[in-house]
Amino acid sequence: MPIALIEVRKKYSEVQEIALMEAVHSAIMQTFKILNNDINVRLLAHEPHRSSIPIPLSNPELYTHISIDCFPGRSVTVKRNLYACIVDNLAALGIPKDHIKILLRETSKENWGIRGGQAGCDVELGYKIEI
Repeated sequence: MPIALIEVRKKYSEVQEIALMEAVHSAIMQTFKILNNDINVRLLAHEPHRSSIPIPLSNPELYTHISIDCFPGRSVTVKRNLYACIVDNLAALGIPKDHIKILLRETSKENWGIRGGQAGCDVELGYKIEI
């Protein structure tokens, strides 16, 4: 049930935006071992002057920030694999690996209202969180 937000500082074409979203979506699916339809991925393009970057970069317009909200339970190994997979997938699209920052936030299940207003802790997801 992860929710991902990709924030960029560059205007991409529709095809490129879909590729960015799919790169993050497939990394989450592959590493978290979840169902294809149980991920929400959004992309938000900022005007460069509305988004500062943390350090000087060779191509600041390619800076990409990814926030992922999910249930707790994944091991550090799984999280490391997620970060590496996202960076590799985006590098294949021309985004330098050192231009990507990923923030993973784990929020307990009772703090999610899902599937018709049920608390996340009351829903059978169909896959394991503790991996």
